[in-house]
Amino acid sequence: MSTKIFCDIADFHLIKKFVNRKIVKGFTTNPSLMRKAGAKNYQQYCKKILKICKFKPISFEVFGDNYKSMMDQAVKINKWGKNVYVKVPVVNSKNKFTGKVIKELNKKKIKLNITAVYSAAQTKKILNVIDKKTKVIISIFAGRAADVGKDPIPEFKKSISMARKFKNVEILWASVREPYNYLQSKQLGCHIITVPPAIIDKIEKFGKTFHQLTQETVKNFLTDSKKSKFKM
Repeated sequence: MSTKIFCDIADFHLIKKFVNRKIVKGFTTNPSLMRKAGAKNYQQYCKKILKICKFKPISFEVFGDNYKSMMDQAVKINKWGKNVYVKVPVVNSKNKFTGKVIKELNKKKIKLNITAVYSAAQTKKILNVIDKKTKVIISIFAGRAADVGKDPIPEFKKSISMARKFKNVEILWASVREPYNYLQSKQLGCHIITVPPAIIDKIEKFGKTFHQLTQETVKNFLTDSKKSKFKM
């Protein structure tokens, strides 16, 4: 199974640049990326993106923090396009499992991307409230887990194993830290990895030998020493 690369970005100009790249199979966004991109009106900005991203899957996240606001926003977001996945966090800010929201939206046949997942236990809770037909992505945050000294690999292995019973469920490697994460996600059998643009550029350059890397590194050192006009 090949692991699909999604581009993790909300910047309109970068989406325009990457939307026709063959390596990019879809896009993911979140409220933080939207803010960084300068979005003022959430709905208008998302619809602007959808004018250029018409066919590849793209995730837009709810920012409500309770059942009613999440449901209302999710139903609206779902109507924006057939390629839209509604992104819902696995818990709200009070650490309450959003299972009721996930279950109701799944019943409505709305494609979901469940985000901010860190453990196989959370994956299990999600799988317990969904059907085996409507598409669901489960986004596990590998990089952020590793940032605090947690090994995300066992959580992926268990989650992927549980998800095998669900042909409609895809496990996504989120919060990438380096290009090598792509190879790790492939080895594990992740369905998707979501990657920032700068790392996608590096993945496209895979294949250099250790000898090439050594020579390039030494040349860079030499170039910088000359530019600095270092003398002994």
